[in-house]
Amino acid sequence: MIARPPVALPLLALAAFLALFAMVVGGWAPLESFDAAVSDAFRGYGDQRPDLVSVLRIATDVAATVPFLVIGAVVSAGLLARAERRLAACCAAVTVVVPVLWSLMHWWVHSPRPLNGFVVVHSNGFPSGHTSNASALALVAVLLLWPRFARTGRVVTVSLAAAFAIFIGLTRLALLAHWPADVLGGWLLALAVVPPVAYAVDRLAPRPPVPALAANRAPR
Repeated sequence: MIARPPVALPLLALAAFLALFAMVVGGWAPLESFDAAVSDAFRGYGDQRPDLVSVLRIATDVAATVPFLVIGAVVSAGLLARAERRLAACCAAVTVVVPVLWSLMHWWVHSPRPLNGFVVVHSNGFPSGHTSNASALALVAVLLLWPRFARTGRVVTVSLAAAFAIFIGLTRLALLAHWPADVLGGWLLALAVVPPVAYAVDRLAPRPPVPALAANRAPR
């Protein structure tokens, strides 16, 4: 089974993403000032802690595109091997759709990254790909595991998933790879996209056949 979060969640996330997108594209001054102030604070923090920056450079790549695709492929194959076709289809669809969406936006939306960051990336920055990947991975984990657990297990799953998505977003800020708006965009993109993909897969993927029950026959 795939959990179904409230329909309002992706709708609100989509509305917030579109509003943020408009502010980024339009160069809204208050947002740019906020981005600059937060990035300056992280720059000062990182300048004083080069060892931490080195650790974050490694940790952040857990959510890079290649690891994300590998994890998605392995999990999808594992679910398929267990004959859980709907779960495998959901995982595979998210693994493809999310990177394609943020990659297209990087190609289309002119949004330069912070200058002289602790990592060098030459593409546009909105939304953060690492953050989108991590959030998508976290959401898929919640949607697939939620029906299998009782209350305590669900709380633990949601907490760990949220912590992972937030941590990756913060690494992108700390490394000056993205502005805060880019990271927020990554979180919102995943929230807006993953639940509808899960809805679609749950509705369209073929259900396993129900075996026919043999008629009971009284012994002669």
